[in-house]
Amino acid sequence: MSIQPRVALSQDFLRNLSRLPSQVQAKILKWAIKFQADPKGNGINYETINAAADPNLRSVRIDQDWRGIVFKPPVGDLYVLLYVDHHDDAYHWASHRKMAINPVTGAMQIVCLESVVEHVSVPAPAQALQVVGLYVQYSDHELMSLGVPEELLLTVRKLVNADELDAVQAELPVEAYEGLFLLAAGDTLNQILMSRETRVDQVIDTSDFIEAIKRAESLSRFVLVDSDDSMTAILNAPLAQWRVFLHPTQRKLSMGPRSGPMRVLGGAGTGKTVLAMHRAKWLAEQPAAANRKVLFTTFTRNLAFDIESNLKSFCPLSVLERIEVKNLDAWVHGFLRHHRYEHKILYNRKKEGADAWACAMAIKPDELGLDEGFYERELEDVVLAQGIDNLDDYRAARRAGRKVILSRSKRDAIWPVFEEYRSQLSSRQLKEVDDAYRDAARLLEEKPESLYSSVIVDETQDFGPQALRLIRAMVAPGENDLFFVGDGHQRIYKRNTASMSRCGINIRGRSRKLYLNYRTTDEIRKQAVALLEGCEIDDLDDGKDDNSRYKSLSHGPAPILESFSGLEQALSKAVEVVNVWGSGQQADSNNLATTCVMAGSQKLRDALAQHFASKGFAISVLDATAADTAPVENIRFATMHRAKGLEFDHVIVVADALLDENMGIDPRLVYVAMTRAKVRAALLQA
Repeated sequence: MSIQPRVALSQDFLRNLSRLPSQVQAKILKWAIKFQADPKGNGINYETINAAADPNLRSVRIDQDWRGIVFKPPVGDLYVLLYVDHHDDAYHWASHRKMAINPVTGAMQIVCLESVVEHVSVPAPAQALQVVGLYVQYSDHELMSLGVPEELLLTVRKLVNADELDAVQAELPVEAYEGLFLLAAGDTLNQILMSRETRVDQVIDTSDFIEAIKRAESLSRFVLVDSDDSMTAILNAPLAQWRVFLHPTQRKLSMGPRSGPMRVLGGAGTGKTVLAMHRAKWLAEQPAAANRKVLFTTFTRNLAFDIESNLKSFCPLSVLERIEVKNLDAWVHGFLRHHRYEHKILYNRKKEGADAWACAMAIKPDELGLDEGFYERELEDVVLAQGIDNLDDYRAARRAGRKVILSRSKRDAIWPVFEEYRSQLSSRQLKEVDDAYRDAARLLEEKPESLYSSVIVDETQDFGPQALRLIRAMVAPGENDLFFVGDGHQRIYKRNTASMSRCGINIRGRSRKLYLNYRTTDEIRKQAVALLEGCEIDDLDDGKDDNSRYKSLSHGPAPILESFSGLEQALSKAVEVVNVWGSGQQADSNNLATTCVMAGSQKLRDALAQHFASKGFAISVLDATAADTAPVENIRFATMHRAKGLEFDHVIVVADALLDENMGIDPRLVYVAMTRAKVRAALLQA
């Protein structure tokens, strides 16, 4: 019985395919399905590449103009689609690439044999003795254990600073680049290897590509395709490569049992949501999920909708049926309704709760000299956040970060205001969100039961203490119970922070960080981070976090930063920027469908959309409760809040207020907006 040949795709193949015109992509898809079905078929035209550095590379004719580059090892029935491009460009790519197996990790790697030494500055003879390589103290075996190809050891040993490492980043496998910059930042070799699935104690057969492609490091850039349906699914969404490829660190975190709650931190674009979705898939495949589902929850409804849509793209139906995706407010509403909860949840205090709040403000003690803003913040940051419902607890409450110091007598005078507010809400059958969370948690605690086998939480930084306590009550403590991903830099919904440990969630020994930004160029990332200068960032558990070790894998033009004396000037500049980006003067920007213009409010968003429409642009407004189904050629318009969780090639942020967390727009919100951009960004302040 003959063995069916195995076909695999490389990340480079999908990345380059995504850059081609749609009509060419359709042609290549049709050809690739035929190739997957029978790579030895009579209709597959292999051609020798005379200038190829690797004799095992072949060119495959797609049509007169387009060629695929295929690797066929001498041993094993494996065919790997490595690259696709115009005839001459494909041949040029193949002329300086070879396939190899790392002799330490066993990973299959595409090695670029172009001279990378030219990227490295060579010191003058008088300086030579003063320059010490970054990695001089590490052996060849240790460097290769990080993923450095054997052929690039000399190049790596010539590096003397971080800028030179960045200059050769494109030639290095992603795990090698990450490992090298973490070594330079002070991590130990053992710390880096422990964060991965890498084994360095095995004997590697450097000719066995069939075994090599199965290893975790290989799966970060190659995927075996076993059916026409798989090939179609992958090639129809080449831009969403996260559905197929996971970095070794992400792969390790997404799979395998955990002894208790786990938290993963990471800056914008580091793949936290991607990791969480793959974790949900792994958990749903376990026996525990057969009787109790995996809950995937997040803060906003639109983000939950996007997550559910993305899970459908790579989870089989049998697995998808075991995953429930719902934002927390929607979950609480359904849970309390099921338990015949008599109150309606109050989501907008200034509308539905305005009368109740006015009654409470009517009895505030004037002699204390505290304005209405003080009471509103005290309610949110102290009373609701800590679940305080009596005077004794308010007397003992922690008020960290509150500028006004309150004596016991002042607290005694203030408390009746909050009692009156809650009484007024109750008479109207209303409850504040945090109070509803607390009530839901109490219902669960009164009748302990595990509603789910596991709970996964995305955007953890947006949840307050009552939300975390509720999530803790949803599932019994134990193996694989809770999995959190988040980033304090992106806290945009609540000013108060929540400590996971003080909410009954113990993550000690089960906390990890992601460092590589796969979405945003380093130029955009650095400018977005600069906006946060002076902002104190927490790690979601009473510690501090920073951006010092985050790195972006891509580079591009510096963001446009301009300030204007009026909104009209900013609107005109926004149109000018889009015209330049879409004019064809920029090589990769002839499609404006990947452009989004963002604002801090719906009013400004709509004004921007109307202004662009008046200039003849096709536009689409992204509403908070709807998916993006607009024609691909339209420019998108969104609030900065709505854009969270999305990504675009080009982003323009128009801010009509100061970037100040107390006086204007929270810089964290602008940070989130700018880091939606993959290629270009502009920040226009009016």
